[in-house]
Amino acid sequence: MRELVSRVVSDPTAVVAGLGEPRRAEVRRLYSAADLTILNVIWGPRMTIMPHNHLMWAVIGIYTGREANIFRRRLTDEPGGRVEAAGAKSLGERDAEPLGRDIIHSVTNPLSRLTGAIRVYGGDFFAVSRSDWDPETLLERTYDMEKNLRLFEDANQANANQNLSLVSAYPELPICRQGIRWTGVTC
Repeated sequence: MRELVSRVVSDPTAVVAGLGEPRRAEVRRLYSAADLTILNVIWGPRMTIMPHNHLMWAVIGIYTGREANIFRRRLTDEPGGRVEAAGAKSLGERDAEPLGRDIIHSVTNPLSRLTGAIRVYGGDFFAVSRSDWDPETLLERTYDMEKNLRLFEDANQANANQNLSLVSAYPELPICRQGIRWTGVTC
């Protein structure tokens, strides 16, 4: 699967031509079945999602932007399923990386623009009961799909507010549909 995803993201222009230019943070189902889920995940600028697991293998392929992953491991001598950082991997355009069934990771888009990723999972991503970890205490809790999907809408709102702040600070800048347009630059 890594080889297949790698081939797909090796031509970012073709991915954008097929899926459309990323315009907003979102999780879009491209395919979903009991044994396989394919998502187009668009991370908002500077967006972070808390540590979580999938309980199935996954392959991440980046077709625009950058995704920083912090991998975690459970602390065996502590109650509450607490985790600690155990490694990191930054993925950029054209990178594809497999994740094992038991991986726990957090994801951040470190850029001030959208990041687009094709994510393939070896099961029904939306049906599996799994965990996430509180970002402050790093204690395990039940994963809340709706709460996590709202993070994407929150990222869109934060991005809109940032664009409005720029407009207020620089009223001479014209606005276009995708955001701020600098003089001489077409959106």
